[in-house]
Amino acid sequence: MPGYGKWLKIIVAVVAFVLICFFLHKYIQPLQEVVKQMGFWAPFGLFLLRGVSIILPALPSSIYSLLAGSLLGFKTGYTTIVLSDLLFCSGAFLIARKWGREPVSRLVGQSAMRRIDGFSQNQLEGNFFLMTGLLMTGLFDFLSYAIGISRTHWRIFAPALLISVLISDSIIVAVGAGVTQGAGLILGIALLAMFALATMTGLLKRKSHHSKCD
Repeated sequence: MPGYGKWLKIIVAVVAFVLICFFLHKYIQPLQEVVKQMGFWAPFGLFLLRGVSIILPALPSSIYSLLAGSLLGFKTGYTTIVLSDLLFCSGAFLIARKWGREPVSRLVGQSAMRRIDGFSQNQLEGNFFLMTGLLMTGLFDFLSYAIGISRTHWRIFAPALLISVLISDSIIVAVGAGVTQGAGLILGIALLAMFALATMTGLLKRKSHHSKCD
């Protein structure tokens, strides 16, 4: 049953998120000591790991936002993730726009390519607000490739990416910072915002599907 499969994925994702938050809360102090000793290399390492997860979208990416907030603090973590997303999402967009579907398919694999094709066929380049909203979700890495394949111009993609990154990254990084710093109010607001983004993901995916059918 399709509905059962969707709910199972949501439950697994929620359980995984809770376990990660518990692990960070319990073992954060020794991890933060290691990060302090690493100096510049800690944010740079997270910057690269986040970037690889964007270029190869089969890899999980949200975990790096969570780690950035918990290990680096909100300010440094947020800056690290925003810069990584802007650079590597732009890279994914330019790869797709310059070389097209086939090189992207070889890079990301067939499974990821099916998701990218699903977005690129929805004519997102004609809807700036839908594009921006979808880029705020966990699908932003696939979307960057899909928008590039659709031949959207850079001047349309760039502001959509900037707006989405500044908003969505702040939420997950704040969750990571709240888990480790015991900031209950910040954590609660961030979790509510994450729930809102998840709801928006479903609504926007449904809307893009309907626009494709029309």
